[in-house]
Amino acid sequence: MLDRYWFGDVSRISPEAPVPVVRIARREARLGGAANVARNAAALGAQAGLLGIVGDDEAGDEVQLLLEDGGIRSYLKRDAAISTIIKLRVIGRQQQMVRIDFEEAPTDTVLRDKLEQFKTLLPDYDVIVLSDYAKGSLVAVADMIAAARAAGKVVMVDPKGDDFTRYAGATVLTPNKSEFKLIAGSWSTEEQLTAKAQAMRAELKLDALLLTRSEEGMTLYTDGAQFHMPAQAREVFDVSGAGDTVIATMACMLGTGAGWQQAVETANRAGGIVVGKLGTATVTREELFAS
Repeated sequence: MLDRYWFGDVSRISPEAPVPVVRIARREARLGGAANVARNAAALGAQAGLLGIVGDDEAGDEVQLLLEDGGIRSYLKRDAAISTIIKLRVIGRQQQMVRIDFEEAPTDTVLRDKLEQFKTLLPDYDVIVLSDYAKGSLVAVADMIAAARAAGKVVMVDPKGDDFTRYAGATVLTPNKSEFKLIAGSWSTEEQLTAKAQAMRAELKLDALLLTRSEEGMTLYTDGAQFHMPAQAREVFDVSGAGDTVIATMACMLGTGAGWQQAVETANRAGGIVVGKLGTATVTREELFAS
C-alpha cells in the first residue's frame, strides 16, 4: 500500500462546518503495509524483495518507483480491476487531522498464480516475512508457510484477524496485545498471560511467539522459556508502522544468525527509535547500534 502525507497549516475553522481548515503546503509519499517491512529491512542493509499486488494505476507506479529508490527487489503484480491501496493522512501543526483510506480486494485472477511465484522465489531468500494486513493478498498463507518451512526457511508472520490457525507451522508469530487478546481472551496476571501464550505457541506448532505490548514492551515465548524486554523509555510521537520495524529488524537479525534474545533486544530498540518519528519510518544501522 501507499502511505501519503499532506502537511499544512491550520489557522481557522471552516465556515461550512465546525472543522479545521488545513492549507496544504507539502506532500510526501512512503511505502506502507508489507512494503514498509521491506523498506525497513533494506534500510538495515538486508537484500529485500517484495511480493504483492497493486493496481495498474498512478499510485502503483509510485509504489514501484519507491521500491526501486529503496533498493528493494520488486515482484509486484498489477491488477487492472482494482486501485492501489492508499492511506492518505492530513497533518496540521504536526498533528494528524484525518486519515482517508482507499482500498479494494485483489481479484481471483491475479491471486491465482501468486503461490507458484512465491515458491519460485524461495531459494533466493533466507527469511520470509508474511505481513498480513487482511487486504486479500495472503489467501494462500497456509500453503506459503508450508512451502517455506519445507525449504528450510525462517518464516515470520505479523498476523491479523480472529483465526490464527492458518499461520500454524510458522517459525514465529508477532501479534500485538489487542490481536492476541482477540484470540486468547483476557488475562489478569502475568502467569495467565504466559499460560495462554505458551498454549497458543504449542497449538500452532510455532518455534516462538513474540507478543508486542505497547508501553509494556515485548515478551518472547519459546519452548519452556520466556524473555521480556521493557519498552525503551523515550517520547512517543507516532506508533504507526512500529510493528513493521520490529518484525523487519528481527528478520534481519535472525538472517545473520543471531539468537532469539539478541534479535528481540535489537528489535525492541528499533521500535523505541521509530515511534519517535512521524508516520511510517525506518531506523538506520547507525541509530540502532549507536553507543
